[in-house]
Amino acid sequence: MSAAVLEAPPASARTPRGLVRTVLRLHRGALWIWLAFVTATAGFLLWLLGPGAEPAQRKLAVYGYAGLLMADSPATEFSDLFYYPDTLITVASFAIALFAGGPLIARELESGTAQLAWTQSVSPARWLATALAVPAAFIVLGTTLLTVLYQQLWSTHSDLLIAGIAPRSLYFSLGPATVAAPLLGLALGALIGLTARRTLPALAFSGFAYFLVYAFRGNHWPFQGRYQQPELSSRSRAITSAGTEIRDPGCYVDKACLAKHDVVRFTREYLPSPDYWPRQLLETGVLLALTAVAVALAFGILRRRAATG
Repeated sequence: MSAAVLEAPPASARTPRGLVRTVLRLHRGALWIWLAFVTATAGFLLWLLGPGAEPAQRKLAVYGYAGLLMADSPATEFSDLFYYPDTLITVASFAIALFAGGPLIARELESGTAQLAWTQSVSPARWLATALAVPAAFIVLGTTLLTVLYQQLWSTHSDLLIAGIAPRSLYFSLGPATVAAPLLGLALGALIGLTARRTLPALAFSGFAYFLVYAFRGNHWPFQGRYQQPELSSRSRAITSAGTEIRDPGCYVDKACLAKHDVVRFTREYLPSPDYWPRQLLETGVLLALTAVAVALAFGILRRRAATG
């Protein structure tokens, strides 16, 4: 057994505040990685909100939606980049499940650090509650920030997206459920870590369990799978030199046609859907309910383990 295991925790670690400091110290590497991820992703979203959108915005203003479809249009590249933060957040949710199952829970049980803490006036329940509450707070803060920025990006520049399944998939999935999903990953990882009690098996099973959740979300109601959402309507308008809105005349890149209709610029927008909040709140509720079940099972397993020694 390592020296770290044989050494008793300091007296300050036996208080709630001391436990929080202990968790932060033990997992400071993961904390710095999370902060770096949130900072980098937030910076990327801010770039998409500002200079990243300018070339595509000019194409839309001059040629309308047809400008977004032009070969080698900067709008095509922007439309692809628009979905990258969503992919990064999904990958982060997988990483959270792996972290919770492995380093956060199973490694502490495997090394004996958790059991030693239980003998130093730190109850198993308080140990697990702190181990979950500290990363949960950082997860909520980080994903909430990214979700707010992403919503702002949608409100400002969704008009630059190429129509299809992808925009409506993002629209209906981006919201409170974006925050709830990694919390479920944290809870599942903790449950599996307490069950496996060994780091490598916990890592493998945590990743597989969250993959199953992700796959189920993509294909079953009420989760927001790519083919589960209603249509998302868009509206394109042309603006004349007098400031009058008219229907898009369909000139594409024909400048003579644009001059004939006195079109000086174009606008486009995705219209809000009345289905958004019912679906988003339902999915969030299901995810939080599953998270609560996983946490309750984790505490139940911990109680039985502590009772049997």
